Amino acid sequence: MVQGDGVSGRRGTAREIVVAGGGLPGLALALALRQALGEAVRVTVCDPAFGRTDAPPDLRAYAVAAAARRMLARLGVWDAVSPGAQPIRQMVITDSRLADPVRPTFLTFEGEVAEGEPFAHMIEGGGLLAALREAAVASGVVLEPSPVAAAVPEPDRITARLPDGRSIRADLVVAADGARSRLREAAGIGWVGWSYPQSGIVATVAHERDHEGRAIEHFLPSGPFAVLPLPPGGSLGHRSSIVWTERQSEVPALLGGGPDEALMEVERRFGLGLGRLALESPLKAYPLSFGIARRFGAKRLLLLGDAAHVIHPIAGQGLNLGLRSAAALAEALTDTMRLGLDPGGPEALETYERSRRFDTLAMGAATDGLNRLFSNDALPVRLARDLGLGLVDRLPGLKRLFIREAAGLRGRQPRLMRGEAL
Repeated sequence: MVQGDGVSGRRGTAREIVVAGGGLPGLALALALRQALGEAVRVTVCDPAFGRTDAPPDLRAYAVAAAARRMLARLGVWDAVSPGAQPIRQMVITDSRLADPVRPTFLTFEGEVAEGEPFAHMIEGGGLLAALREAAVASGVVLEPSPVAAAVPEPDRITARLPDGRSIRADLVVAADGARSRLREAAGIGWVGWSYPQSGIVATVAHERDHEGRAIEHFLPSGPFAVLPLPPGGSLGHRSSIVWTERQSEVPALLGGGPDEALMEVERRFGLGLGRLALESPLKAYPLSFGIARRFGAKRLLLLGDAAHVIHPIAGQGLNLGLRSAAALAEALTDTMRLGLDPGGPEALETYERSRRFDTLAMGAATDGLNRLFSNDALPVRLARDLGLGLVDRLPGLKRLFIREAAGLRGRQPRLMRGEAL
């Protein structure tokens, strides 16, 4: 419980957990804990965004893998967002130069991971965030419109200090405050990472023809240009989200012109297979990087989401990795508390670290390697990778393996990712 300029204590025997950061992984964790443990745990999510009424809408769209969809369904959120979700029924991969008149298809993925269940859905971030907030509040999660300025550990508690002098005394603080996490740095947790000489450019594009649920990944020398299907709408009747990786040195010129120039650059990469195009939102660029924390926690502090790991968006797995970590952390904390143990003690940290370290490293290495491989325009490299893509396209068993990987269904799954209760 947050009190004036004092410090809160436990309410009865309930455990207190503070989540610093109200993004998708943080809210999913808070909701999962309250649904699993009810009044046995009090969860407060701190984020200044909760107090903003003039914030611009979140225009980003995410590819939600089948495993993450099962988690959202178990949390009772999927039904609220499914009307605005677009199934991805096929993935097409091409490899060419920008000026090539023909972009040959080297690899296609299609099919379902289970009857009636596509391997992924596209969903717009604003609607998903709003649904998670609403469900979290309904479950009893407290949304505090302030950041956590500091987290001060004590022998058996940790104090989350807010900027206005108030504090929350808790058993555990979860730092979900982004890639530049102040709480991670203050705890002395090291960070291994690097910046790519690339930026990601995102926008929503309207087009005349139906995409039929097809996602397209054009591998170009500067990086991948992804066309991801969205539900019908927009000025031309159909919409797609683009995630365009471009050399940083080229971004000022690409974004510095007017809307007509921007649309022309999009058309050069998008192609005219879906007819006439129109920009539904301005192009927005952000720098790309890779990073992973040396540890996923310290004394009474655990890292979640971008505070723990940042990967290249080439495979669209950033959100899914964050939700998978939220599911694993919810499982570790729930099991720990049901045994009567301290959620801020070493048992939960060790379980969480053990369950997430290898998977996170593997996903980070895979996305980094794919980006380096497909952003290389050397002729021998192009020939080798196109030969490899063609071979995969002719091996149904290997394609099914890749589909299950894209769906997040390989390896040991946290219970929520299997659609099971905690």
